[in-house]
Amino acid sequence: MNKRQKNIGLVGLGYWGKNLLRCLYELGSLHTACDSSPAIIDERKEAFPDVQYTTSIDDVISSPDIKAVVIGAPASAHYDISRQCLAAGKDVFVEKPLALTVAQGREVVALAEQAEKIVMVGHILNYHPAVIKLRELVSGGELGRIQYIYSNRLNIGKLRTEENILWSFAPHDISIILMLLGEEPVSVSACGGAYINKGIYDTTLTTLEFKDGIKGHIFVSWLHPYKEQKLIVVGSRSMAVFDDMSREKLFLYPHRINWVEGKIPVAQKAQYIPVPLEAGEPLKMELNHFIRCVETRSTPRTDGREGLRVLKVLEQAEKRMVGDAVVTPATDAEDCFVHETAAVDDQVAIGAGTKIWHYSHILSRTVLGRQCTIGQNASIGPDVSIGNGCKIQNNVSVYKGVVLEDGVFCGPSCVFTNVYNPRAFIERKDQFLRTTVKRGATLGANCTIVCGTVIGRYAVIGAGAVVKTDVPDYAIAAGVPAKQIGWACKCGVTLDFEGDSARCSSCGNEYAVKGAALQVLKEG
Repeated sequence: MNKRQKNIGLVGLGYWGKNLLRCLYELGSLHTACDSSPAIIDERKEAFPDVQYTTSIDDVISSPDIKAVVIGAPASAHYDISRQCLAAGKDVFVEKPLALTVAQGREVVALAEQAEKIVMVGHILNYHPAVIKLRELVSGGELGRIQYIYSNRLNIGKLRTEENILWSFAPHDISIILMLLGEEPVSVSACGGAYINKGIYDTTLTTLEFKDGIKGHIFVSWLHPYKEQKLIVVGSRSMAVFDDMSREKLFLYPHRINWVEGKIPVAQKAQYIPVPLEAGEPLKMELNHFIRCVETRSTPRTDGREGLRVLKVLEQAEKRMVGDAVVTPATDAEDCFVHETAAVDDQVAIGAGTKIWHYSHILSRTVLGRQCTIGQNASIGPDVSIGNGCKIQNNVSVYKGVVLEDGVFCGPSCVFTNVYNPRAFIERKDQFLRTTVKRGATLGANCTIVCGTVIGRYAVIGAGAVVKTDVPDYAIAAGVPAKQIGWACKCGVTLDFEGDSARCSSCGNEYAVKGAALQVLKEG
């Protein structure tokens, strides 16, 4: 095995920096260690006398032998040092948080992408063997449908003045929750207390709400009688507990809820099961991952974009704690487009690549997926969920109760209703009927979808049709009221049948009619 090159610089040797120093030294990658305090350097020399030290960050940044820099300085310095290192052509590992504002974080990420350099954020728990295993359990369905997640990160220890407890402790759990659920929250709320230093929160409680109703609760404090670090994931089939203070770290609790006579829920408790884990020190595994990314030019698991997502949640939480009535939408402004005439309410989640055009209005608690196009004068929400890759043309209103799955096309001026028998003088908001348009369906211009119906996968609704009953998958429906007049391929081409089977003349997909449904025989 080739000896690892010593091409990593370390900036910051204080409270956490001493741990970075030890791990980089043991990994055989440390070139130079830097701290502005000669006293701290003298202390570190006692344990690691053969390391090259300096009090000048310029010695690290200007060295041609240093290819990457690990930043263990205080959070207030992360932004400036990261920019300096990237400008000098160095890859960067920066301890959490990436920066102290979303704007600063975006700038760091943009600089790295322009220079084709790596930025990795020190969200260490993503490299913890217990969290790696927990991610496998969640993605593999061992816990069933995730219902909620909560964490406690509590201690009586080092009190900081340059950052509050939210920014010091909560990034770890925010990062894990976003990773486990694979999405950003629709809304963020938080409250906190400043008991030692006025204006610097010592305890905070943050709630993240996601589009499927899943919630995450994060309680952090450095005014607690003992140290506690737990994260609990509650699923429909089982519950998992990550307890970093326990010797075994990860446990499964296969509790179940039984319904007596279908009416009374009764908890059926089960014995917990310790989950076997691979051995490894999380910090050393994290730094080794960074070094390998530098060597192979790979994207880190916790790259700058991941750090930016965590920053957005932190910033939203802080705004709520200080009484700001505006909740920043959970979206990356660099990855979506909102025309200056469009209106986007609070608590709206907009996916990357989505475009919202002239005079459209997105109402509160609405979720727009990735790569959607919202045309002119559209109105969506409140409380509406739009899947990925949907196209909603001009003059379309999507009301509460309407669900569009991925890849749905809504033609110009098509209409949804939400109450079957509306009266202007009778309030019937509690009678909204659910309307679902399934994946890949097309709704023609000026058609009307009466509430309470289901439009099947890849169905086609003709222009001007009035749909009052469910439409099967792949069906073509037209007229007033709409009736099925044929079948459509997934690609949208009308199918011509020979007997009960058909082969698409455009893409070659093959189908057969079975009763009242279309069966897919071959589909690309």
